[in-house]
Amino acid sequence: MILLSMVLALAGMGYSDTSRPNIVIILADDLGYGDIGCYGQRRIMTPNIDRLAQQGMRFTQAYAGSTVCAPSRCVLMTGLHTGHCRVRGNGGHTPMAQSLRQEDLTIAKILQKLGYATAAIGKWGLGDMGAAAPGLPWRQGFDYFFGYLNQTHAHNYYPTFLWENDQKVRLRNVVPDERPNGAGVATVRLDYSPDIIAERAISFIRDHKQGPFFLYYAPTIPHANNEAKGAGLEVPDLGPYKDMDWPTAQKAHAAMITRLDLHVGRIVQTLSELGIQDRTVVIFTSDNGPHAEGGNDPNFNDSNGPFRGIKRDLYEGGIRVPFIVAWPGKIDAGTVCQRIVWFADLLPTCAELAGAKIPAGLDGVSILDLLLGKPRADLDNRVLYWEFHERGFARAIRKERWKLVDPGGDRPIELYDIQEDPGETKNLSQRYPDIAIQLQRLMAASRTETPDWPVQSRIGKQDR
Repeated sequence: MILLSMVLALAGMGYSDTSRPNIVIILADDLGYGDIGCYGQRRIMTPNIDRLAQQGMRFTQAYAGSTVCAPSRCVLMTGLHTGHCRVRGNGGHTPMAQSLRQEDLTIAKILQKLGYATAAIGKWGLGDMGAAAPGLPWRQGFDYFFGYLNQTHAHNYYPTFLWENDQKVRLRNVVPDERPNGAGVATVRLDYSPDIIAERAISFIRDHKQGPFFLYYAPTIPHANNEAKGAGLEVPDLGPYKDMDWPTAQKAHAAMITRLDLHVGRIVQTLSELGIQDRTVVIFTSDNGPHAEGGNDPNFNDSNGPFRGIKRDLYEGGIRVPFIVAWPGKIDAGTVCQRIVWFADLLPTCAELAGAKIPAGLDGVSILDLLLGKPRADLDNRVLYWEFHERGFARAIRKERWKLVDPGGDRPIELYDIQEDPGETKNLSQRYPDIAIQLQRLMAASRTETPDWPVQSRIGKQDR
């Protein structure tokens, strides 16, 4: 009787398996806003991602957590922006700077406690063996992990091993110069890791079709392997671009994106075949803007779309990303949403989807109402903040139509009207000094100090 009473109580609170949707987050790696057909791409083929957008809601003002990998993923996982979250850059000043801690709250921890089967498959980058072990995915709420723990190791698409939880799964590739957990150049290329990772993601869905489950699928495509120099865009074949009159690097880059699209299509098709598509929320996005690495020229296929900047920039091209959410029967098909959303919104949204109480103290808010058709104009009035620790210390902040960029060092502050000038071509800081000062003060208040990521801020000193 006691057990039955508990079950009935949970059902009344919205925690029944039939009411809690499965959640799939697909996080591409260095995929630009303009790399996808439904966001304006003309030459790279992405029919499956385009179809996903037709089935759900496509956002035009969605922002990543950062302009590089690790901090962006930290924002996604924790609901805290880079002024507050644990991992604020690639690297850091201490051995633990790129690791979550035991006390950190993640999407997976919340869902795991509610009975969700949880898996992280692909690239992690928020904790590794050794000093950073508290950040390992199975210590951050994931029942199962398969892929790359170390983001440098993830550069190599033909590694000698991948991790399955804390065990190495040996592959047939040969990488003579592979460092421990690091990247290298494969001389024998037999096992293409993105294909293997996609298969594991599909297997997890099949094994947990009864639900509820949370799949964080983070493929490494189309990131470059910089260790491979001229062959830094590794793909088994050039696919439909083989005979194009393009540089080889651009053929490979396009082929990687189309291969990613194929994997996305297979995941969605698996949900359909299992009859669980209507009770599964699929979120597709990218960790930051497009790269200029491994021989890739982001201008060749207009990877950043109408925006200025790429990966490692705090201009729109570095942080505005594709963002698509599909949930058949719940989200109106073919919807285009212009509200401002960002990675910090994912934790509270997933919590609300699962029927959990949204934790206090987050930088994001749940956008579930927005997904279900409510206008939520208040989302555009929030303060969005980013900081970047490479090449000096840079920051950006957006509030309503205004965006302030502090490039760092002695370079002047830049103010843009994103509504009128999304390409950030006109610096209005001299025309609207009061707005610039107001945003500087908000920027100064958006950061908490941490020994892992210390800086000497110039913001605030100019206001005196």
